[in-house]
Amino acid sequence: MIALHSGQCGLCAHFGEPHPATPTLIRIHSSKDASETFLDDCGHPKHAPLHLKVSAMSGCDGFTPAASA
Repeated sequence: MIALHSGQCGLCAHFGEPHPATPTLIRIHSSKDASETFLDDCGHPKHAPLHLKVSAMSGCDGFTPAASA
């Protein structure tokens, strides 16, 4: 498990956005840690057409904090 910090995809509102929140996403947002190998979709409007799969520890300039769990 890795500890996540503000600015990383796992704590971004766009991480996993293209699908309903799963128990795994809810746990990542509340615990602020994730598996090093966990990947999910990036729903950022500029990236959505690319159908990117990103790790929870990835990041970009489009970070938007996820709602508190």
